[in-house]
Amino acid sequence: MHVLLLADTHVPKRARDLPAPVWTAVDAADVVIHAGDWVDVALLDALQARAASLLGVYGNNDGPALRARLPEVAQAELGGVRVSVVHETGPAAGREQRCAAQHPGRDLLVFGHSHIPWDTVAPGGLRLLNPGSPTDRRRQPYCTYMTATLAAGAITAVELHRIPRQ
Repeated sequence: MHVLLLADTHVPKRARDLPAPVWTAVDAADVVIHAGDWVDVALLDALQARAASLLGVYGNNDGPALRARLPEVAQAELGGVRVSVVHETGPAAGREQRCAAQHPGRDLLVFGHSHIPWDTVAPGGLRLLNPGSPTDRRRQPYCTYMTATLAAGAITAVELHRIPRQ
């Protein structure tokens, strides 16, 4: 199962639309996961229309219209991998231990908020992934997103993709 990981898109505040490579990745993915800070329901509608399957949560910059349609925490089993999605996980210090305690029995936690790509494993095996932001790099050298391959209950590949500067 091919999964696209997105967060912190902030459309249309940080960009008018998702970059073309992200839309190409949407078309190629079996599942799109969005870890919040959409900003406008138009992007949610566009992703729901185009993605084969969509799993998303709201973030701190998402207003009532998005919060009415999305949960704060989402869970699913994808390719036998038990996945949770949240927007915020708190400070980087102690993140792995805190998230392992907050999401017991999960194999993968996808999160956003910081716009900083993150890939670590907590004690007990919980993998934490933050794809960064495809539209607002903040202090990062590039805007980013991630893809992952899930199969037979395992995360078999994770790739961080840089979006070329325009």
